[in-house]
Amino acid sequence: MTAPVLMYTTAVCPYCIRAKQLLAARGVTQIEEVRVDLDPERRDEMMLKTKRRTVPQIFIGDTHVGGCDDLYALDAAGQLKPMLEG
Repeated sequence: MTAPVLMYTTAVCPYCIRAKQLLAARGVTQIEEVRVDLDPERRDEMMLKTKRRTVPQIFIGDTHVGGCDDLYALDAAGQLKPMLEG
């Protein structure tokens, strides 16, 4: 079982796609995806929680991982899989 993953995304975002692909490769089968392009209030929520405007913004459990590059850096450091395992 993996920790819950929440990802703020938009429809046309290559970084969102890359992040989802990496998470899938690490065994994540379910991502709670929040489309901020469809719901401006959720974008405001994302910006309050993360202090960032860009997508994706990724949370694993209660931890804000950051964006796609941050997720890949976490994986390269060997810290992503343990975080997903909770």
